[in-house]
Amino acid sequence: MTLLITVIVLALLFDFINGFHDAANSIATVVSTRVLSPVSAVIWAALFNFVAFFIFKDHSVANTIAKTVQDRFTSPEMSPLPMILAGLLAAISWNLITWWYGIPSSSSHTLIGGFAGAFIAAYGFEAVRSGVVWATAIFIVVAPVAGMLMAYLISLWFLHSFRKSLITKFVSITIMVGVAWAVWNTLEFKKDFNGGASYTYMFDRKVSKDELKKALTFKDDHYKEYAPVIAAGKDSLGQPDASGTVYTIRTDYLKKPGQTTELSELTVAIEQGIGKTKAGYRLLETHRISEQADPKERFDTSNLKNGFETYWLKVIFHGANFKWILLGFIVMVIGGTTLVLSSINMSQTNTLFKRLQLFSSAAFSIGHGGNDAQKVMGIISVALIANGNIASMKEMPTWVPLACYTAIAAGTLSGGWKIVKTMGGKITKVTPFEGVAAETAGAITLFFTEGLKFPWKIGGEVIKGIPVSTTHTITGSIIGVGATKRLSAVRWGVTINLVWAWILTIPVSALLAAIFYELIKLFLR
Repeated sequence: MTLLITVIVLALLFDFINGFHDAANSIATVVSTRVLSPVSAVIWAALFNFVAFFIFKDHSVANTIAKTVQDRFTSPEMSPLPMILAGLLAAISWNLITWWYGIPSSSSHTLIGGFAGAFIAAYGFEAVRSGVVWATAIFIVVAPVAGMLMAYLISLWFLHSFRKSLITKFVSITIMVGVAWAVWNTLEFKKDFNGGASYTYMFDRKVSKDELKKALTFKDDHYKEYAPVIAAGKDSLGQPDASGTVYTIRTDYLKKPGQTTELSELTVAIEQGIGKTKAGYRLLETHRISEQADPKERFDTSNLKNGFETYWLKVIFHGANFKWILLGFIVMVIGGTTLVLSSINMSQTNTLFKRLQLFSSAAFSIGHGGNDAQKVMGIISVALIANGNIASMKEMPTWVPLACYTAIAAGTLSGGWKIVKTMGGKITKVTPFEGVAAETAGAITLFFTEGLKFPWKIGGEVIKGIPVSTTHTITGSIIGVGATKRLSAVRWGVTINLVWAWILTIPVSALLAAIFYELIKLFLR
């Protein structure tokens, strides 16, 4: 237990250090353009780092971090806490070294390098899921390039909007309509079980809802194709009757027109799950859910996880939806701004962009909090699994994300002025409108990667939620806005030094973790 507490404390310390190490990422442009004073900017960034707690609820990045090491090596039987401790010590050490020298390196790559390095030192390369490491490594390049291209295009959009031309206004309106359409089609609404199946079971004893949900979580390869179906049934599981013995399970299986697979196959798969309750049971009734079914049976809003009662408030403030609505709103505001740029003077334009920068920096801070706090959530969850406190990431207690978001916000409050100087001025001089372009591009990149699912497997792994570097992302975005002036406006000497620091982060962190692991073994003998 002492070792577990040490790991959790160090993980939160890493999160805190991450906050002040990466504070510059979300406030560098706001400070360099003098929209906010350094103190005000730090408070602003810390506030929206914590706001991310209420927005990012799928924890996909945390899941990816937790999957860095093969499950069998993080089970309690393998006593993996010393390796997790070594990885954290390595990550903290490299973060402090780069902070001291003012190098904006990546906390996420430091963490993955340390985590993987310690387990490789203990068990060899078979302990690590190569797909997770490769996906992270790929985005060492992809994230800054995506940020750079996005910032470059947004900057060009702004620059062309100063012209009194109907074509530029048409382009702005087209972009706004396209974004509105994309956001609408991304939103998650209530589940429609039309064409699905309903099962009503009676147990011979009282079964709690949590017990049944846990029983319906399984990884039996024989019934692998039904796992998502049963997961849907588990998530929409209604309340039992007064006796606590009768439950109705709904699934969206057989929804596709013309599908002929027999319902009995799904019944067997479901009963493989509920049999784990060790309670006797019998199937009272099963039927297909039709279009004419009672709306209470056909539709389900349990996937929209928030405390609101009104349906549309549930949709808007559902974590997976709100981040896209927020991002869409910011793009709409920017689009609306481009429509009036040609009719206002330079002083009014500068004032307008300074106000817009408050929105764009807030969005980037939310993306920073959502991406970086989840990395530590993944590590703490693995530690809890390793100690036998929980069985999987799905059982992660609420205090874990709350503590992680609080730690990163507190760290941001402590600042990181050496890196602010590098990010805000040494790479390229930034004006308010360029600051808006860079931060908006960075926020879009972070929001997309947080929910990104690779369309193909990497190293045999399905990767959803990429732990990208906020440092790399905003650096690429600042380079992108600098490139719209001329390529010589970017100080490539500084940029090349940063790239070398990025490339070295994972291997150096892994090496440090291996050294720390060997030292920890000496103390544990």
